This record gives sequence, C-alpha cells and structure tokens, in this order.
Amino acid sequence: MPTPAENITFPPVTRAAGRGGPFPAEPEAAECGSASSISGRVTRDRMKKSINCFCKRPDALVRLVCFPWAGGGSIHYARWGSLLNSSVEVYSVKLPGREGRAKEPFLMDMQQVVDEVVSALLPELREKPFALFGHSFGAMASFATADHLKRVHGLEPVHLFVSGASAPHSEARLCATKRSDLTDEEFLNWLTSIGGTPPEILTNQEVLKLFLPVLKADLSVVENYRYLKPERSILSCPVTCFDGTQDIPHDLQAWKDISSGEFTIKMLPGSHFYLKDPTNEKILLDYITRHLETAEMDYMK
Repeated sequence: MPTPAENITFPPVTRAAGRGGPFPAEPEAAECGSASSISGRVTRDRMKKSINCFCKRPDALVRLVCFPWAGGGSIHYARWGSLLNSSVEVYSVKLPGREGRAKEPFLMDMQQVVDEVVSALLPELREKPFALFGHSFGAMASFATADHLKRVHGLEPVHLFVSGASAPHSEARLCATKRSDLTDEEFLNWLTSIGGTPPEILTNQEVLKLFLPVLKADLSVVENYRYLKPERSILSCPVTCFDGTQDIPHDLQAWKDISSGEFTIKMLPGSHFYLKDPTNEKILLDYITRHLETAEMDYMK
C-alpha cells in the first residue's frame, strides 16, 4: 500500500498544486572540456542530485541502495549508513519534488523512476556488489529497477529486500482502490485513518499545499505501474519480504515468483510504518547486515 512521507523539506516559495510539479528543472551550466571529462562530470552531478550518502565508504564491499516510500525523502535511509558496519555503504534515493529537488517536476511513471536511478548509479552498480531495499512505493521502485538492470544491463542485486507491499503482479495490488484519484478531503481522511503522517502536517494548510502534490504524484506512479506475472523467474538472488503484523494484508507470497533464489518473509510488530520503531529498525538492520555479509562471502568465492 502506498504511504505518506516524512523528512520532506521544501524551500520557502509558493508552489502550485498538481501532479506535474511546480516548476521545470533549473537549467544546468554549460560544461567545458573533453568528452570524457564532461561525461564524468555529468555522471557525478546526477549522482549528487539523485543519491544521498551520509557515510561514504569507498572501501565497502557492498552497497545498499534504498528507495523511499510514497512522498518520502532520503534522510531516513541515509542515516542507516552510520548504523550498518563498515563493509556496507548506503545510498538513499532522492527523487524530484522533495528536499533539495523541490522545484523539479514530479516523475510521472515507474520507468522515469528507474531511468532516474539507473542513470545516476549504473557505473557504481557495475563496480561492486549491491543490494536493493524499498518500502511500499519503494518496494515497487526497487523491483522495477532490479528488473531493468537484469534485462538491459545484465546486472543483478545480491539480495532484494522489499517491505510493506504486495508483489507487482499480485491481483490484490492490481485491484486495489486508486487513492491518488481522491479529492483532497477524501485523501486527508484516508491519510488520517492509516496513520504515519505527523499531525503537524495534517493540520497545517500551507504545508499540506506542498505535501499533497508530491504524495499524490508518487501514488499515481505506483498505482499505474503494471507488471504481468512472469512465466519464469526474472532474478536469481535471494528475496526477503518484511511487513508489519498490524498492517493491511499484503500478498507477500507472490514475491516468490520473481526470483529462483531463497525466499523469506519476516513479520515485525506494528502497522504500515513498523520500520520507524527503533526496536524493529534494529532487527531489520541486523537481518540485512547478516545477509549482506553472507552475500559478500558468496560473491568472493
């Protein structure tokens, strides 16, 4: 189920509501130099714009790329970089329409999300082993990215961690009500009912004018994302599904169809935002660490 956000920061400007975003992206300065230096500069600029890495670890053996929930920022996952051990470097995806990219137009479909991430990270993903983690909207985005990387570039994560979402081809997901089509009043009632959104956001009209468009835009992306049940496994890496025991039921078993690798479901106490609870977060990060260490050893064989 798509979810509300936290850690969103907006500049003190007036923005028009709407899925298309407030303003077009600001033009970039012209680059000078050789073709290779320009290409390198462009790649670094994309990386800086699209990825948040609080704790840079160039000697890390594996990278964990984390995808936000609907409307979410990059800070929640970026801080994981200091919580995981030194063998793991955390990259947190920072999408347009929020944080330092608040003036950029929202992405309109899942392929745009995938293109955004892959264009920024492809050299890094070719360099060393990587794993993907995503919650809710982020679970769909992480899978769509993994699917694209395997089909187009022959790259595959060493582990796919998904949370709080039915599999992309699940009938439960495909038949779910489209929340992005609700009126603002209906939408706010729904947000209040599922919890997870700070009261100071729900009661502040000025903040809501900034918050609702980006959240609805992300919901529209995930609700319109369609993926047919694969005839055979797309991936071969292990897949782990996390979920909250008090969240609405998700079709987690269907995730088993996407990979021939080991499949595991881990349920933790709490509702849709179970992963914000410090105890649950520690359990989740300990689990991820153990499995990435195992993946590192297997990769080095």
